[in-house]
Amino acid sequence: MTRILVIDDERNIRMMIRLALEHVGYVVETAIDGDDGLRHFGSGAAWDLVLLDQRMPGRAGLEVLHEIRARDPEARVVVITAFGTVDLAVQAMKLGASDFLRKPFTADVLRGAVSAALAKGRSRFPAPVEATPITYAMTTLNGYLIEHTGSPGASTEEGYRCTFDVVSPLGERRACTVLVPTYVQELVKAQADRETLPGGEQFWVAFCESVVANHVWQHRDFPSDEPMRVDDLTSAQRRWIEEVMAANEGG
Repeated sequence: MTRILVIDDERNIRMMIRLALEHVGYVVETAIDGDDGLRHFGSGAAWDLVLLDQRMPGRAGLEVLHEIRARDPEARVVVITAFGTVDLAVQAMKLGASDFLRKPFTADVLRGAVSAALAKGRSRFPAPVEATPITYAMTTLNGYLIEHTGSPGASTEEGYRCTFDVVSPLGERRACTVLVPTYVQELVKAQADRETLPGGEQFWVAFCESVVANHVWQHRDFPSDEPMRVDDLTSAQRRWIEEVMAANEGG
């Protein structure tokens, strides 16, 4: 039977998660903060999944995540946050997290995210995000998974196009194309303060992927526009570019 540990300082959130997951057959235990969560977690052998809130008194979620992965490098952890963008995901990915859930969420969204995280199986601690464009490959956001189709992107007179498959928590799959117009490509280079971007074409693939990632994080749904056209750089996209450039300093 699947055992899930919930670490969250909000009593109502703990109760909602417990009831929603027990209703579909999971065994759930709860902890009131990071220290309590680590006591429950122990070596990690008893748990199939941990739901970990980021903002708690005492130890923050990322600090708890670091200790969990030190104890069990194969631990599956869903990081829960109320942040409006996926910025936290970049930090948590460096510590080995690959599943994220945004507050507030419904019972159905919660169960979908849990199902998606469990379906991926256990894996060794991933390589740190460094010296490459930041990618959300094999990352679930609100239970949604973004997969590159394997076809290369294409530079056209209009701009750069790249297509991904987006998979819902229920397994529904849709193709999603992102278009980065030529003038936006120039804005990206200006933001990076470099004419040649790290990773070459892989940079643009990863940039397009980040556009899709921000959509499913914000909306918990498939993108409706086809293609998704980037008309300007959002603050989240500017921060993503800065993260990539910081990872490549000296490269």
